[in-house]
Amino acid sequence: MITRDEAFALLSSHVQAGTLRKHCLATEAILRALARRLGEDEALWGIVGLVHDLDFEATANAPAEHTKATCDILRPLGFPDHALQAVREHNAEALGIPRESRLGIALACGETLTGLIVATALVMPDKRLASVAARSVLKRMKKKDFARNVSREIIGECERLAIPLEDFVQLSLTAMQGVAGDLGL
Repeated sequence: MITRDEAFALLSSHVQAGTLRKHCLATEAILRALARRLGEDEALWGIVGLVHDLDFEATANAPAEHTKATCDILRPLGFPDHALQAVREHNAEALGIPRESRLGIALACGETLTGLIVATALVMPDKRLASVAARSVLKRMKKKDFARNVSREIIGECERLAIPLEDFVQLSLTAMQGVAGDLGL
């Protein structure tokens, strides 16, 4: 298994877009927080969050291919099978597979929520995560025309982890606020 520094170097070599890198950093922060809450391996979950979209730019026009190259990159680096499965499961809809593993569910709902939290921060006067409250995210989640590409259904899968939506939003927001400097928010 690789270290966090090696995972970040891998991300930097495969992902050029700054927004996508920030998405991966936000996902890492959320997955680390989820691992702590659920008693899971924080280092592994964080690294999976960091590298889950290594092939996104290369597969942007072919969603059914997304995650395949990422798994091909990660497998020889010693990633356990359940971590590779979680990477695949975060793209379950396009791959036509079920999302069943705890890590796969956490990755899918965590990475999806990053978009709603960022969109909420960007409508704040100062455009800062520090100005965002969980209730603001929850309120905007109910508005279908706000961040319309963010799947509310996938975010709601947090309930499958026995984490109520309100708690999940707060945990995720707090995690992202902890890395706000890296996210430029």
